[in-house]
Formats: sequence, structure tokens, C-alpha cells
Amino acid sequence: MKKYAKVALMAVVLSTLAGCTGSVYNQEKNCDYDYLLHPAISISKVIGGCGPAAAQK
Repeated sequence: MKKYAKVALMAVVLSTLAGCTGSVYNQEKNCDYDYLLHPAISISKVIGGCGPAAAQK
């Protein structure tokens, strides 16, 4: 029973992470930020690798 609980927990974690990933382009549309949970905590954005992000529509 514990094995099934672990498998179910891993499935929930993986589906949550897969639903929260994505990319946001910068204003010039020549570079994008990849993020795991939220665009504001992307490492690329934190270090300013691509400049300011474009407005989300």
C-alpha cells in the first residue's frame, strides 16, 4: 500500500511541475526566460540575462 501512495504522490508532483513551467519572451522578442514555477523566480530574470520581459497578454 505504501508503494502505491509513493507512486501517487510522485504523479501529483510531476503533474504540478509540468503544469507550471513555461517561457516568457523579452521585449525585443529575441530571448526568452524559462521558468519552473513562476516567471518572477526564473534565474535568467533574476540575473538580468535577457533584459526586461514583455508584457503578458
